[in-house]
Amino acid sequence: MLFFEMGVMLKSTTHFVLIPSYNPGEKVYETVRAARRFWHPVWVVVDGSTDGTAAGLQAMAAEDDGLRAIVLAKNQGKGAAVLHGMTLAAEAGYTHALTMDSDGQHPAELIPDFMAASLSQPAAMVLGVPVFDADAPALRVQGRRVSNAWANLETLWSGIGDSLYGFRVYPVAPLRHIMRYQPWMRHFDFDPEAVVRLCWYGVKPVNLPAPVRYFRPEDGGVSHFKYLRDNLLLSWMHFRLFLEFILRLPVLLIKRVAGK
Repeated sequence: MLFFEMGVMLKSTTHFVLIPSYNPGEKVYETVRAARRFWHPVWVVVDGSTDGTAAGLQAMAAEDDGLRAIVLAKNQGKGAAVLHGMTLAAEAGYTHALTMDSDGQHPAELIPDFMAASLSQPAAMVLGVPVFDADAPALRVQGRRVSNAWANLETLWSGIGDSLYGFRVYPVAPLRHIMRYQPWMRHFDFDPEAVVRLCWYGVKPVNLPAPVRYFRPEDGGVSHFKYLRDNLLLSWMHFRLFLEFILRLPVLLIKRVAGK
């Protein structure tokens, strides 16, 4: 539910913005301020950062009742940070979380559009489909096509526009239920596994285009992506999912024929 005053959104009691953050540098403050311009509330889960941003975010939250900063003592991984935030939010009555990265790559100005899509179809997940600019690393752009192909195969082409882009709205209850029984879903590979398992669970994807920016180090960009390590992690994840897909295939086919 949303509250408005003279056409301006004041506060949502169901949908919140969730920003997992690990050593993002100064960009995080710009990201959070941008998110707050377009939504209330915004929660940041500081995942064991050692760059001093935890204190800065806590200071911002102390002066803004629409911002909450949750600090984890140790780095646990993106999936674990998202789960921690969703668990606390569910206890507070929130039903949907828009996740976005803390490094400024995601378009805060599209938060209202994604939330509106979720509000119109609350049983669905709203997935951002990245629109890359000229500065996007070619290896990243080409490599995601492999993950997308696997994700669509594993879901029998259920309509996943992009499996990796972290700017998306999740229905909290089904994702928490899935993660309760999947201890693997705690790290960098959380995003693609989440969309595959949510499709298996019966959550339909809604796809919306969204630009993505890659900042160079001289522009304040911070990347924790390690090409070999993280691609091996994604390969292991899809290997696990494919084995489970084979076991699920008869049920998935029956649901597809039944139109579910």
